[in-house]
Amino acid sequence: MSAKRDYYEVLGVTKSSNPDEIKSQYRKLALKFHPDRNKSPDAQEHFKEISEAYAVLSDSSKRDLYDQHGHEGVDGRYSTEDIFRGAGGNFNDIFNDLFSGQGGRGGGGFGSVFENLFGGGGGFGRSRGNDLLHECYITLEDVLHGKQIELDLQKYVDCPDCSGTGCKPGTSKATCKDCNGRGQVRVRKNMGGFLLETAQACRTCRGRGEIIKDPCRKCQRGKIKGTKHLSFNLPSGIDNGDYVIQGEGESIPEGNNGDLIVRVRVEPHSHFRRDGIDLYCDAKLSMIDASLGTEINVKTLEKTETLKIESGTQPNSILKIKSQGLPSQNSNRRGDLFVHVVVEIPKKLSKQQKSLLDEFRKSD
Repeated sequence: MSAKRDYYEVLGVTKSSNPDEIKSQYRKLALKFHPDRNKSPDAQEHFKEISEAYAVLSDSSKRDLYDQHGHEGVDGRYSTEDIFRGAGGNFNDIFNDLFSGQGGRGGGGFGSVFENLFGGGGGFGRSRGNDLLHECYITLEDVLHGKQIELDLQKYVDCPDCSGTGCKPGTSKATCKDCNGRGQVRVRKNMGGFLLETAQACRTCRGRGEIIKDPCRKCQRGKIKGTKHLSFNLPSGIDNGDYVIQGEGESIPEGNNGDLIVRVRVEPHSHFRRDGIDLYCDAKLSMIDASLGTEINVKTLEKTETLKIESGTQPNSILKIKSQGLPSQNSNRRGDLFVHVVVEIPKKLSKQQKSLLDEFRKSD
């Protein structure tokens, strides 16, 4: 599957474009690529692409999410149906204007757009299960190596008797006769002298395209409360944040699964401080070692490194141990470990020590 293009690039707008500019540009492209007007082989794909871009950029919350996290942020939070369902009013306004003078053809209404994008059929208007949240606390060592998470989720699961169909064992769902299995019906309205045709979820089957004549006695609708075991890996280099496992949220009968939101929290370390992929730690030196130079052992997340201290090293100097930080999620690069030199000044000195230091001061 080819990577999605940037939504702003798709519409030919910029991040500074306001909603009216985005809407105006989409109107031009929709008129150009709508399959009812453009019969070229790739017109429908272009139309899907610009419509998805507009569905996101015309919604302020989805646009903010896209600006922050790109396609991954939007796709990780919304299904394709959710994206278009939320933008339905925006599309209706545009297509009512674009096709108002076509003598009641009704082929360009938002219902047609939705049907083209999803291929029609059952599922129109399907509800969605709730997202579930799991908080996960990990250490810096887990960030370095990655960690496998084993999780038992208490949620609705497929009924074992009917395998989630909701039908009595040995029976199956029947095609809805009112919508012929499409999940939607066409409704025509007279809008000031022209007919506007839109699609609505079928009331008989509630947009599913099928009906259950003989329900399962154990569950009635295909789902029961149960436990699902999940095993997934947190990759090395992971940071604080919310990460989405699609489809592993709450499951509801005849609907789309919600998502599992894994909220990762990296616990503070007793020795290291994190800054992106770099680590920082303190190393205490006596003023004698800082003045004369020495070698010290520095603990890293994996081993102990020997670090040379040059003579005359000043308090608060920062020394670097290369490639002993954390891995990057986006490349093969690894951060560095920075050692903050803390020179300790003794609070109490013997008479001999004071005499020696006094001689040193006088010799300077």
